[in-house]
Amino acid sequence: MVKAAAAAGLPLTVIGGQSGTVGGAVPSDGGIALSLERMSRILEVDRLSMTMTVEAGCILQAAQETAEAQKTLLPIDFGARGTAMIGGVIGSNAGGNRVLRWGMMRDMVLGLEVVLADGTILSSMTKMLKDNAGYAWKHLVIGSEGTLGVVTRAVLRLRPLPTSRQTAMIAVPSFGAAITAMRQFEVTLSGRLSSFEIMWNDFYDRMSGGLVHRQPRPLPTGLGYYAVVEAMGGDEECDAAQFERVLGTLIENNTVTDAVIAQSEQQRQQIWAVREDMNPGLADMRPLIAYDLAMAIVDMPVFVDRARAAMAAACPGATMLFYGHAGDGNLHVIVSRGELSDETRLIFDTAIYEAVRTVGGSIAAEHGVGISRRAFLGHTRSAGEVALMRALKAAMDPAATLNPGKIFAL
Repeated sequence: MVKAAAAAGLPLTVIGGQSGTVGGAVPSDGGIALSLERMSRILEVDRLSMTMTVEAGCILQAAQETAEAQKTLLPIDFGARGTAMIGGVIGSNAGGNRVLRWGMMRDMVLGLEVVLADGTILSSMTKMLKDNAGYAWKHLVIGSEGTLGVVTRAVLRLRPLPTSRQTAMIAVPSFGAAITAMRQFEVTLSGRLSSFEIMWNDFYDRMSGGLVHRQPRPLPTGLGYYAVVEAMGGDEECDAAQFERVLGTLIENNTVTDAVIAQSEQQRQQIWAVREDMNPGLADMRPLIAYDLAMAIVDMPVFVDRARAAMAAACPGATMLFYGHAGDGNLHVIVSRGELSDETRLIFDTAIYEAVRTVGGSIAAEHGVGISRRAFLGHTRSAGEVALMRALKAAMDPAATLNPGKIFAL
């Protein structure tokens, strides 16, 4: 298909699970939309090497469940796990709620098979953890949003499957207290902390309120900031006791105001539902725009203040919600004002991305640039960096066959 597209001079866009939010998989007019949904096989789980070999159309959740059945863990995890395909996860270098411990998708890809723009198949399906022989071309493809090659197969790094899990919802009086608590969990749990999902009060209030028809709020509202804390280990009794000790200490020194620890899998799911099952809470805010941004952790509260001020000036009455992955500086923002015209979208984008620019952050933390963010790429990347990106695109895809118009206009 890639050879045919190149020969006919037709643009080609790979279609995955369609869970992106920035138009990265929107085909060009008159072009080819290439679905990889039938390339969905899990080819191998190698427990000795701790790797999994999959085709690009494999659904993330299917890969996770297969890994767990073999007593291994594929750490990458996020809300769209049931629809996102591995190829798209690689193409966007997705992160999710376990980046704090195991890193982005880039950190889990050992080997790749990629079809280049002229149809050449480039394969390096290695299981090696270390390979410093020349350029790491695989990392150029990871996160390139399908503009440099079509990922068809991958070798993913697995980890031993944890046998214990502790999950809590905590409330803290300030953002600084939240980060203090996170660091204390990291130190005391000796690397077992896997998730620390922070939520501003208005986000928690709305999301937990949207779920009250089926479950109680884990904690009262109005306590400042909230966080889902999860640790994974290998000794249920000792791990649980250690988790409770560090939480108790944080409560005693007033770093944590209130907390609840899940005592069952049902309670664990109820805690995570506040963070992941957002449809009920967002129902009356639609249409809306969701942003995923990155910045230094210290700049998060500064950004929030500046974004609120910019939005209040540009669009009075707009509703803003903030939440994110505190450990890796990934902040999500939801903005709504009851309608979403092109003019409104531009007002939202300008206010949010300008606030990001002032703190030296990134306009894209997880979903990439796609179409909707390309006008603001210069807020994050210098002119020299964009020029290098264009040069790489021209070198690897001179006819602009693969997903043209994404990241930057050609």
